[in-house]
Amino acid sequence: MEQKKFNLEERLIEFCVLALEAIEELPNTKVGKYFEDQIMRSCSSPALNYGEAQAAESRKDFIHKMKIILKELRETSISFKILSRKGVLNTDKSKATMQEVGELIAIFTKSIETAEKNS
Repeated sequence: MEQKKFNLEERLIEFCVLALEAIEELPNTKVGKYFEDQIMRSCSSPALNYGEAQAAESRKDFIHKMKIILKELRETSISFKILSRKGVLNTDKSKATMQEVGELIAIFTKSIETAEKNS
């Protein structure tokens, strides 16, 4: 069994690549194009914002950036759920993306709770 990476920056980058690979399988339709653009933004945002969180100017700023990451992860998750229910994206890559985004949401939810508790 492959061991999960605990380097969150690297894990977020890998998640983004996985999600981008999954959406390349979307059909060339209005729905496909809309969600392709939407997911490209929401799946890349967590990695980019994590870099900003690492340079946060205060604990409050750190928590705020972590909440943005969580918001974008949830947006990506919901987009994949919609596409799955619509029946246009039920591939192995999309299933792996949905599993990984679920794990990342859990990690960031707990991280935010811990950061708020310690502030």
